[in-house]
Amino acid sequence: MTERIVMQVVQETGEIVETPLTEEDLKLTWNKSVCPYCGVGCGVLVGSRDGRVLKVRGDSNHPANFGLLCGKGATLPQMVHTPDRLRYPLMRSSREAEFQRTSWETALDRIASQWRRIIQDHGPDAVAFYVSGQLLTEDYYVVNKLAKGFLGTNNVDSNSRLCMASAVSGYVTSLGADAPPGCYADIELADCFLLIGTNTAACHPVTFERIRRRKLRAPTRVKVIVVDPRKTRTADIADSYLAIRPGTDVALLNAMLHVLMREELLDEPFIQRHTTGCKPLQAILDRYTPEYASNLCGIPADEIQKAARLFGCAKAAMSFWSMGLNQSTHGTAKNNCVINLHLATGQIGRAGAGPFSLTGQPNAMGGRETGGLAHLLPGHRFVAEEQDRREVEALWGLPPGRIAPQPGLSAVELFKALAEGRVKSVWVLCTNPMVSMPNLSLAEEALEKAELVIVNDIYHPTETTQLADVILPAAQWSERDGTLTNSERCISYMEQAIVPPEEALPDWKIICRFAQVFGVGQAFPFQSTEEIYEEYKLLTRGRDLDISGVTYERLKRGSLQWPCPSPSHRSTMRRYTDGRFAHPDGKARFLAHEYESPAELPDEQFPFILTTGRVRDQWHTMTRTGKIPVLMKKEPEPFVELHPDDATRLGIDEGNRVRVLSRRGQAQAKSRITQAIKPGTCFMPFHWGSLWGAAVVNHTTIEAFDPLSKQPELKFCAVRLEKVGGDR
Repeated sequence: MTERIVMQVVQETGEIVETPLTEEDLKLTWNKSVCPYCGVGCGVLVGSRDGRVLKVRGDSNHPANFGLLCGKGATLPQMVHTPDRLRYPLMRSSREAEFQRTSWETALDRIASQWRRIIQDHGPDAVAFYVSGQLLTEDYYVVNKLAKGFLGTNNVDSNSRLCMASAVSGYVTSLGADAPPGCYADIELADCFLLIGTNTAACHPVTFERIRRRKLRAPTRVKVIVVDPRKTRTADIADSYLAIRPGTDVALLNAMLHVLMREELLDEPFIQRHTTGCKPLQAILDRYTPEYASNLCGIPADEIQKAARLFGCAKAAMSFWSMGLNQSTHGTAKNNCVINLHLATGQIGRAGAGPFSLTGQPNAMGGRETGGLAHLLPGHRFVAEEQDRREVEALWGLPPGRIAPQPGLSAVELFKALAEGRVKSVWVLCTNPMVSMPNLSLAEEALEKAELVIVNDIYHPTETTQLADVILPAAQWSERDGTLTNSERCISYMEQAIVPPEEALPDWKIICRFAQVFGVGQAFPFQSTEEIYEEYKLLTRGRDLDISGVTYERLKRGSLQWPCPSPSHRSTMRRYTDGRFAHPDGKARFLAHEYESPAELPDEQFPFILTTGRVRDQWHTMTRTGKIPVLMKKEPEPFVELHPDDATRLGIDEGNRVRVLSRRGQAQAKSRITQAIKPGTCFMPFHWGSLWGAAVVNHTTIEAFDPLSKQPELKFCAVRLEKVGGDR
């Protein structure tokens, strides 16, 4: 294997830097793994020696990246062996006391005794788990089994609620199942790309590089449409860049479909045979002329028509989107409207075409498959469906009626319930909500009022571990094995390369140990991740995501895309190729939506729109990437991006310190003045938490959420900007 390992890193300029193996590299032990950052799921090869990860290379055989890595993936070894690494359990007697080292037995006994008392006094819904799309599938499965099957609470929600929940509800309502139709291989076959609500170049660099290469190979034939209120590097390859007013995506997408309908660019045979709901949609589209949408969206009408024609005339069109659509009180509607474009033009279920949600975390997909949201059960089942509950109860050996029929609390609901005292204790695994949650004052109040906060993490301190009562050391990437599923339904196996430090354990093992102490250990006899996976597979049999044919043995030879129902099945690159969708009648749904404004609009007191997002060289809350000097060099501190006209009016110069205030709180950062953002809008990255100073943008964001997906509106709130002193 080693002679084929060549490092390929996507630089900011798009240049690919290749570094061959050195003599020292040849002395390392190399293991297959997957990058633990975004949902692209890039295959990596991990080089280790003497219990230390020393090098990482792109896996040239992995279908997600074919050896390419972004700058974050290329620096993975630097986040493994760090001074703040958790090595043993920590506990404190009160929030005023210091953390002290303790034993696993003592820590788990404390959790079990307090949870027994809480459940006895207040019922099972007084406890909850808040988990993460960074957990592996096996971790997710045992948490869900413990909570929903054996503790009796459906209060298991994930930080995936903050990033992908609207994509899930969009797929389910439009197509019938949470099943992305296409695959990355379609990029090389498409001749039109609609990138909407995604800064792909920064957030999914390897996928963007594949799109960029496709464009460069056929620059006149391949068309790219980019929709974003900020003109980022993603727009550098655009034939049509639409600088949309934040929050108005439904109006734009309806107007594009209006143009396609008016100019007879619809696939009428496909619509007739494979869809329902077209007539109700057409009834509202008459109003969404390009001129009408122009007033709402701040985009010239002729630009809307141009984008619609590029999409409508394509032989094979792909749409990519991410947080810009999902993090909205109308996120499901926005997803439905993207899918409407594909259904109207027949651009789905075939090579080079389809709607493709870009996932923010490496196993957000696997988490949904195992039931890792408060309304789900394993195998794409729903807690509200009696038959679904009975099937899971039977496999888990539970009496009928054991699993509660009411969905648990979603992320925002959970933190509100903690703040109000309805939930007494929360167990946080592999995430840092004290940076990522909206309206952080509410989140902070929630953890402060909780009787017991337990956190599994790999580092301490983080903004969240500082508020914990018990901190448990988890094994991390490269220190344990297991599986995950990326954005294209591709399941990969991660080999263990090194042993965890001292007393750190994989999350699944921590949960199984707790189950033993709590008295339900007979249902958690697992000695390996493979045993967990084999049990989980039974709950997928006959389902849309059937993985009965997936084994660790097969995954060690290469990744597989679900469904893969038998050992001889070669896995599934594309869904719906026969035109039959997952709704009971086999037809996809056109879903009509009127444009509705966000939850909080600018006014005289708070005249600016604040939108948040990511930068290329940081990831999530910087617990990993913030430790890596080369990544910190590009963006050493947060910033507030604003238009020159706004800066002039406020007397703000480049580099001035600016205070961003909303009805909920404030943040501070240096100004960055640029024509790349629309007047009246400002942008802040969300990565920096309180450990980095006063720049915590989520003190200002709003906790309002989409009523169906329950994903919060992190992309839009009303703020005002103030120059801080004369400081530069």
